Amino acid sequence: MKLSDIMGHAGLSGYAEVALVLFLGVFVAVTVRTFLPGRGAQLDADARLPFDEATPVGRPTPER
Repeated sequence: MKLSDIMGHAGLSGYAEVALVLFLGVFVAVTVRTFLPGRGAQLDADARLPFDEATPVGRPTPER
């Protein structure tokens, strides 16, 4: 008996379908949340975050 015979008769095809549905649901949710009309200002602010002078960069310096 080969491994392919064992795996073929194990009935695991349902897991692939469930994973596909979960992935599709998460993908649609992320896409909708990204392109909501009110998210433009927040996305612009997040895009400028690495260049913001008030944001600390690197390790914090120990206070003496």
